[in-house]
Amino acid sequence: MKVVVLGAGIIGVTTAWYLSRKGFDVTVIDRQPGCGMETSKANAGQISYGYSAPWAAPGIPIKATKWLTQKHSPLAISPSMNSEQWLWIAKMLGECTKSRYKCNKSRMLRLANYSKFALAELKAETGIEYEGRQKGLLQIFRSEKQIVAAEKDIAALTDAGTVFSMLSRDECIRQEPALAPVAEKLTGGLYLPDDETGDCHLFTTRLADYCEKLGVRFCFNEEVTDILCRNGKFDSVQTRSSNYKANFCVVAMGSYSRGMVKSLGLELPTYPVKGYSLTVELENPDAAPLSTVMDETNKVALTRFDSRLRVAGTAELSGYDLSLKERRRETISRVIRDLFPDAGNVKNAEFWCGLRPMTPDGTAIIGLTPVPGLFMNTGHGTLGWTMACGSGKLLADLVSGKKPEIESSDLSLSRYTTSSE
Repeated sequence: MKVVVLGAGIIGVTTAWYLSRKGFDVTVIDRQPGCGMETSKANAGQISYGYSAPWAAPGIPIKATKWLTQKHSPLAISPSMNSEQWLWIAKMLGECTKSRYKCNKSRMLRLANYSKFALAELKAETGIEYEGRQKGLLQIFRSEKQIVAAEKDIAALTDAGTVFSMLSRDECIRQEPALAPVAEKLTGGLYLPDDETGDCHLFTTRLADYCEKLGVRFCFNEEVTDILCRNGKFDSVQTRSSNYKANFCVVAMGSYSRGMVKSLGLELPTYPVKGYSLTVELENPDAAPLSTVMDETNKVALTRFDSRLRVAGTAELSGYDLSLKERRRETISRVIRDLFPDAGNVKNAEFWCGLRPMTPDGTAIIGLTPVPGLFMNTGHGTLGWTMACGSGKLLADLVSGKKPEIESSDLSLSRYTTSSE
């Protein structure tokens, strides 16, 4: 049985791996010259099982209003005449209730925890190396108000069986010694010991090598122009130069998935939320974090690789604009200068941006579509690296007709087209 996977980012490649392991004849198509060249290229690097949570939360509408008046805000909106932006914002705000937050976070944690075990199995099987670290994630709080606000997350973590610890200021320093010089800026923290870090792009390219050994074919520099159907069912994928006929198709094109399936009458409720990152070469490793430090105030993550520090943040709603804006660079630069000023020379950092495919409720869209033979694996937002292995394994089960190991009915596109939930 043949499967065509559209997209060679972290989601597409993990999907190809698990499909191939089930015996499918897999072809991956991507417009780039290699794997992981877009949103998977330079993301935050955190594999945040316990930190998986929807952006749509109680209090966000008020916070967002305040953020938009700040110079260095974690949120930026470039108003557009395109109705898609405003419809997405309206849907996202509709998810900002206590009941919706609890529902959305619980299923995100379900998928994240499943992905944790899937990644562990994959590493044990392949021995893949990607500058990974298993030292947890520390979310730092700068006020008592933030600690109180974290209680809603703690309840969800407890329900999901996620291991965590609330830390005092001194305990935060013991966990991340490089924070000692700025101890007075901290009030406390939430430590998630099972969270990991790693270079997503490196993982993607190396897993692609393992895929090729299993027989997966990668077709690069191929731009998909259409998904063709016959008698109401998926038939083939058309690119500018070739036609790829298969039994099944998996759309894993991140933010571009929405436009790809629109001609089939499918409306994906996703929007490209732009994020930025800096990659700093470490000059003083002892002055850098040991793992990931998440600054709750600025919504910026600082993740340690072997000899680099990845600093990532900002949610910018500006459509498919990929221009690098110096103002955003300064927003995330000031966080590393504030917390780890001696780690490396920020002026020489590599500046990058990518488009994160966000759903209004924060949960990815995984599963069969109303078009027989056509599946989706997209909409992971900021958590594509975190949920990649679990999503790929789950999708492979669904394509093969096997009952998934976790509940998946509320992860498909159908949750936006039915009122059963």
